[in-house]
Amino acid sequence: MTKPTVELVPGTLDMLILKAVAREVMHGFGVARWIERVTDDRLTVDEGALYPALHRLEKRGWLEADWRMTENKRRAKYYGLTKAGRAELTSQIDKWEGSTWAIEKVLGG
Repeated sequence: MTKPTVELVPGTLDMLILKAVAREVMHGFGVARWIERVTDDRLTVDEGALYPALHRLEKRGWLEADWRMTENKRRAKYYGLTKAGRAELTSQIDKWEGSTWAIEKVLGG
């Protein structure tokens, strides 16, 4: 039996992208697949949200990018985390953990 998909929590896409590229440099499609794989296909990232987010994070200086060839011999933009991006990821994780702790308290977890 397949697990139901869940909605991406608003405001978390940036954090998920930063976490993905903190592990290794990857192209946008790889970021989306990594998120799906890690969540056992319960979270999916729509390309219409992913690519604007990648560009926004690059513009903010949290990601750096360069063009490379993929495993399938296609040209793709590969993203890596900058020092500022690592600091932002840490900040976002801290906020997320504080929020989830508070919500769990309210729900009686």
